[in-house]
Amino acid sequence: MFSFFKKKPKPEPAAQLPPAAEMPAPVLTPPQPALAPEPVAEPEAPSAAPPETTKRNWLARLKAGLSKTSSNLTTLFVGAKIDDDLYEELEAALLMADAGMEATVFLLEALKKKVKSEKLTEAAQVKSALRALLIEMLTPLQKPFELGRHQPLVMMIAGVNGAGKTTTIGKLAKHLQAHGQSVLLAAGDTFRAAAREQLTVWGERNNVTVISQESGDPAAVAFDAVQSARARGINVVMVDTAGRLPTQLHLMEELKKIKRVIGKGFEGAPHEVLLVIDGNTGQNALTQVKAFDDALGLTGLVVTKLDGTAKGGIIAAVARNRPVPIYFIGVGEKIEDLQPFDAREFVDAIFD
Repeated sequence: MFSFFKKKPKPEPAAQLPPAAEMPAPVLTPPQPALAPEPVAEPEAPSAAPPETTKRNWLARLKAGLSKTSSNLTTLFVGAKIDDDLYEELEAALLMADAGMEATVFLLEALKKKVKSEKLTEAAQVKSALRALLIEMLTPLQKPFELGRHQPLVMMIAGVNGAGKTTTIGKLAKHLQAHGQSVLLAAGDTFRAAAREQLTVWGERNNVTVISQESGDPAAVAFDAVQSARARGINVVMVDTAGRLPTQLHLMEELKKIKRVIGKGFEGAPHEVLLVIDGNTGQNALTQVKAFDDALGLTGLVVTKLDGTAKGGIIAAVARNRPVPIYFIGVGEKIEDLQPFDAREFVDAIFD
């Protein structure tokens, strides 16, 4: 396993806490089995292979996941002439890859200028130029996930149902523990059946306490979790929230309330507001990013399921339309399949 967290040299000291007797009493949920309708996928144990081998395997899975986009783009340059027909075919390929119109137009205009200014005449040169432009576009989205900035570091996790939010929380908890962090989970998804039980299963697997309520206000669950973490000296709190569509206005208002209540209980929190998006959903993912960012002020994204039929262009669309940092991308169910986003590696998976 290779590291993708950055530790701050001198973390802030924890704020002065009130006596334990004054703290709200959290509800600790004992381990329970996952229930239907959405059973938790059983992740494989972390690989025992050397880090270099793990890295190569992960990059191979990423390349395989983006193979359709790779084929559509790279075959255009085989024996191609540098003319309007090539640019039209590139436009169609980028749009089919879910890059969106704005990012596609930007890339093509920049490519034409580069071809002209550098007097490029070979198809291979134009391919290299497009690769360089994509890396330049996506690099600003890279950002290390910095640990130790606050005690505890409070993370609020959002996303629509099916995006892989619960699985992502479980993987992050495992990775955080591997980097010496104690973790506490808050089961703030009180809207969907079995959500609390699913998160509890992840907590049991990782030996992590899950704070929840049988029924009640998710904001209260989040508040209890943060206060409990402060009292117990926990390093990181991850607050799960109900999966929802941006059009479900009452649930979006609930998200805003959760954020406000967390801030009242711990000034400055939540310190990270992450949105988990499915890499297969195309432009709909961009719509989600815009809506959740407007409502919550996102600090980062996690892009999942890039091992299937994902086209990958959605990352270019995000970069051009709403450049929220992408902390992690996922290519499978294994713990090590969630890794930091690296622009050069991502573009290389498409062009190599």
